[in-house]
Amino acid sequence: MSERSVRFAPGEWFHCYTRGVDKRQIYMDEHDAERYQMLLYTCNSTKPIHISNIRHRMRQGPTLPHVLALPRGKLLVDIAAYVLMPNHPHLLLREHDYGGISSFMQKLGTAYTMYFNQKHERTGALLSGRFKASHVPTDSYFRYLINYIHGNPAEMYEASWKKGVVKNESSLRKQLCDYPFSSLPDYQGIKRPHNAIINASAALDLLGAVPTYARLRDDAHTFYRQERDFLTELDA
Repeated sequence: MSERSVRFAPGEWFHCYTRGVDKRQIYMDEHDAERYQMLLYTCNSTKPIHISNIRHRMRQGPTLPHVLALPRGKLLVDIAAYVLMPNHPHLLLREHDYGGISSFMQKLGTAYTMYFNQKHERTGALLSGRFKASHVPTDSYFRYLINYIHGNPAEMYEASWKKGVVKNESSLRKQLCDYPFSSLPDYQGIKRPHNAIINASAALDLLGAVPTYARLRDDAHTFYRQERDFLTELDA
């Protein structure tokens, strides 16, 4: 295996992402996406937490609010933002100690693949190789990136949004804020169990304030234009 070009370090932010093998869909329904959200929480711990063990103690299986209220050990990473797209997730991470990001991503990928393969009666790899990552070099880049991550679901509602073409701004704003498989609602003052997944205060230390929808939209467009070659490689 070739050496990773990105060197992780505590205190630094990294954009981490992966994709379904052959670009396949990796969240087939809302239950799959909710399971991934549970794992974002339970895999972010030095203490092993196995959701399958919880299922054995609960007749109907663990609910997302129940899992997201479980006590954890020391965290491996801070999660500033995430979004789950049909065939890939985007994560904005900062490790606490050396090896934190790699450990978290390995646990997350393994646990979700095991769940997915058992549920959907398949075998083999679900994710395309090891996860990819890029360093966040500046505070301004962090702002553009977090807004790009939160703006990602827009492509499901407005196909040309990356080009700055939006047919219905008010509808798109509501759809983005209501999208349940993203950390954006957690920055909008919406109280939900999912608040426990992220460290919003760490992000707000850099952002200064919660971005408005207009700022989110403009920053997402700017990030896409400036990082078009990088994003094309991600989609390859």
